[in-house]
Amino acid sequence: MDKFQRIFENNEYWVAEKLNKDPEYFEKLSKGQSPDFLYIGCSDSRVTAEDLMGVQPGEVFIHRNIANMVVSIDLNVMSVINYAVRHLKVKHIIVCGHYSCGGIKAAMQHADLGILNPWLRNIRDVYRIHKDVLNAIEDEQARYDRLVELNVQEQCINVIKLAAVQEAYRERGITVNGWVFDIHSGKLIDLKIDFPNILEGIMEIYRLD
Repeated sequence: MDKFQRIFENNEYWVAEKLNKDPEYFEKLSKGQSPDFLYIGCSDSRVTAEDLMGVQPGEVFIHRNIANMVVSIDLNVMSVINYAVRHLKVKHIIVCGHYSCGGIKAAMQHADLGILNPWLRNIRDVYRIHKDVLNAIEDEQARYDRLVELNVQEQCINVIKLAAVQEAYRERGITVNGWVFDIHSGKLIDLKIDFPNILEGIMEIYRLD
């Protein structure tokens, strides 16, 4: 059986398993969603949010793109964040990168990558901001890994700049969190982004109320 057809067979097994545990599973699932988490992650096929977090359908609202970017002119991610914060009322926003990220490595190449160039430029901007720290790291892989972490930090800052997030912080204490998935060990690493401190530091320029 080819891989495409196997997907539908896998789906049949999955449905049967869910119904065996709870005959009303899909009826309950169809009634709506109220996730506590918004997860912004990488599109990499090896990094699936539900699996690495150990959660079930309905528990996490998910957006994925190359290198887990939060770009202000990307209407996709902006719409996702706005809907999750203002309508679903999520309690936590997570930006999760991962080591050995192809997008991060591509951004460090001195090459014309066509339509990817504008997207990767955002990652190169992160490198520019932190170039002194990154250039001091001699090992290339360690430098890439550190850029993964710094990119997560900068994307968290981009989330914090948004009016909907600032409003939700004042009204109900929403949190913004930066994680990295270590693809070599399977472990999630909390970068312990200091949300309140970062928010205070950027409010002079980015305060929107």
